[in-house]
Amino acid sequence: MKKPSIVIIGNGMVGFKFCEKLSSKSDLFNIVVFGEEPRRAYDRVHLSEYFNGKTTDDLALSPEAWYHERGITLFLNDPVLKIDRSEKTVFSGSGRKVAYDFLVLATGSAAFVPGIPGIEKEGVFVYRTIDDLDLIKNYSVHAKNGVVMGGGLLGLEAAKALIDLGIEKTHVVEFAPRLMPRQVDDHASFMLASKLKELGLEIHLNQNTSAVEGADRIQSLLFRDGSRLAADILVISAGIRPRDELAKQAGIRVGERGGIIVDDTMQTSDPSVFAIGECALYNHTIYGLVAPGYEMAEVLASNLCGEAKRFSGFDMSTKLKLIGVDVASFGDPFIQEPECKTIVFEDHHKKIYKRININKEGTRLLGGILIGDASAYNLLLQTVNNKMALPPDPGEMILGPRGSGQTNPGAGVAALPESALICSCEGVTKGAICQAVSQQGCESVDAIKKCTKAGTGCGGCVPMIKDLVTYTMKSNGKHIRNIVCEHFNYSRQELLDLIKIHKLYSYDEVLDSLGKGDGCETCKPLISSLLASLWNEMILKRGNDTAQDSNDRFLANIQKGGTYSVVPRIPGGEITPQKLMVIAEVAGKYNLYTKITGGQRIDMFGAHLSDLPHIWEELISAGFESGHAYGKGLRTVKSCVGSTWCRFGLHDSVSFAIRIENRYKGLRAPHKFKSAVSGCIRECAEAQSKDFGIIATEKGWNLYVCGNGGSKPQHALLLATDLDSETCIRYIDRFLMFYILTADPLTRTATWLNKMEGGIDYLRDVVVHDSLGMAGQWEAEIEVLLNSYQCEWKQAVETPEIRKRFSHFVNAPEEKDPAVKFEKLRDQKKAVDWTAATGA
Repeated sequence: MKKPSIVIIGNGMVGFKFCEKLSSKSDLFNIVVFGEEPRRAYDRVHLSEYFNGKTTDDLALSPEAWYHERGITLFLNDPVLKIDRSEKTVFSGSGRKVAYDFLVLATGSAAFVPGIPGIEKEGVFVYRTIDDLDLIKNYSVHAKNGVVMGGGLLGLEAAKALIDLGIEKTHVVEFAPRLMPRQVDDHASFMLASKLKELGLEIHLNQNTSAVEGADRIQSLLFRDGSRLAADILVISAGIRPRDELAKQAGIRVGERGGIIVDDTMQTSDPSVFAIGECALYNHTIYGLVAPGYEMAEVLASNLCGEAKRFSGFDMSTKLKLIGVDVASFGDPFIQEPECKTIVFEDHHKKIYKRININKEGTRLLGGILIGDASAYNLLLQTVNNKMALPPDPGEMILGPRGSGQTNPGAGVAALPESALICSCEGVTKGAICQAVSQQGCESVDAIKKCTKAGTGCGGCVPMIKDLVTYTMKSNGKHIRNIVCEHFNYSRQELLDLIKIHKLYSYDEVLDSLGKGDGCETCKPLISSLLASLWNEMILKRGNDTAQDSNDRFLANIQKGGTYSVVPRIPGGEITPQKLMVIAEVAGKYNLYTKITGGQRIDMFGAHLSDLPHIWEELISAGFESGHAYGKGLRTVKSCVGSTWCRFGLHDSVSFAIRIENRYKGLRAPHKFKSAVSGCIRECAEAQSKDFGIIATEKGWNLYVCGNGGSKPQHALLLATDLDSETCIRYIDRFLMFYILTADPLTRTATWLNKMEGGIDYLRDVVVHDSLGMAGQWEAEIEVLLNSYQCEWKQAVETPEIRKRFSHFVNAPEEKDPAVKFEKLRDQKKAVDWTAATGA
């Protein structure tokens, strides 16, 4: 019996998903796919990662053999030009003529390009495909001013791409009065714009572009108000247009404003023709996200295989990270009082905006918006979708509990019904995930992905999947062990104890004694960090060099263009004129870019690998030491001038900062840590934004712990008050040892505290009140570590075996990397981008 033939026009994410769904449900169809592009289906959701080094193979949704293994015929680079409905046949650009029993249109959408005079000029691009990205990448090499037309989701993604390409000034031009007008309100847009401006993006709202100016290539944009904006490259991301031209040509019904009209089975006006994804118009709506397209693919595949399913619309809630900023909206984000009650939190300092809308009775969550911190998104979305009851104080859902106690991270997922949709991209419920854990032994996120495909789409549900795995395993009475990797069946803390007990000093010794196999890029730097934290030996000795992170391997941070940074320690920010002159001489001699940092020291950039030992030799002879800017350890101890010079200063904050920095320099930890000492409550040193901070009081010092800046800033919490200097240091010793011994890999102190049961109250009991009885041991152990300190760069320049590592060519150690090139930047220099330098 001849198999019915299904022809799919379009090989994007939704077309691929339909093939996957159909082939997993039945082998009774002959499937033929026509793809317009020259490559197999790839991940458009993470398209901008192409500029961060991902290849087309990395982005591909399947290996090359996938289609053949499922008996699917794939024609790439061969668009269908005509549909003959009467003959049930399609005709392709290469001359192929293929008959069908069922035809699936998955043609997606195209970028909407406004009819502006000059839009056809060289230097104007759209942002939809890998080919588009290649064109943008090649053209951007000499561009200084980049402009994106459109301030929606795709527009901000395109802006990130231009930033990643190293374009000096990137602008976003939006016709509407706010960014992301379909997802966020005015206040959220203002907060988002403020944050993006801080990151170097220029925002132009309420701007109507009337012309693209220039001779043959773009030079500027002319706005309706007469103003101009210089532009060397323009990327258009002003919306999408459904690709319905084939359907229209074949006489299939389309909407007045575009889109192939479908019913709830995805059937078009022709019973043999179906449409899915961004080309489909259901209930007057084009769904511009991938998750609804996947649901359409599931509905159609099910119906073709005899399973009755209906598409009833889709929740357009979304969570993204745009240029490093969390942005999310869920439920009904725009409903206004008096139709609801709203709770709003705004932090203009951290650029965080949170809004939730609840019903008038205060019993149900209706929707909301999150900017800057979307960590609560998954649980808030589930609360809306499952009509879950609200806590007595609904504000806790975005502000956290008011008391000092910590909430149980599993409490939220425990309350969800089994039918709660966790992964909207793949349609996976809580029940399916919990069943995979309990019945199929899937006890990691990766295992859940392989088993259920949950988390393999946009990835936004992964944190909740992790919580569900932990919750289910605990419910089953299983002990949760976060093992390091496949080569070590131990947690970080277990490994640390075993390395200490067995007195192991190198990665190879640890692997031979406690592990299996050859190791990997996960366990090597982790073990190296443990060895450094336990023994504080020179990290490049005992054969540990190849196990280090790349920065530790060269005792320097590798920078753009293949150059390295040089960062000498300047304790407390205090430096003599003589030492300033040494830095000036070294920077001048080796032509280094110099900059004063927020940590009160001077960074030098643009060093060649082979110059590093020479540079450090001169700095060390002048009394400088390594600043450990490359390592997981103490970076800086910032200070104000304190009572020495300031009339408000209560104590000598500079002297105490220098003492603190010299005490803990070189101490290795699970992550970098920073400190500061302020001479009064005016807090000029910003001590409350550090991993541990000290503020002078009338009676001594207040000690704050577990704060940090960065992308998710968090204020430090008060640990102890009115301490004398010796007690303050003793508490810091205990705090750091507790952190080093118990924190997960690459976990800052703020995150470590957030995960700690009992929170700051428990930490205070351990550090101040010695509730574990470990204070004496920790104080003794840290003294051993601190007394073993040696400047790593001093050892490197004085040890020939280590010093010879710092050469680009083994047989010509003085030769510099010919690929490293520089260009002028004001009165200094900067590295030419790798792609520009190599002509890629």
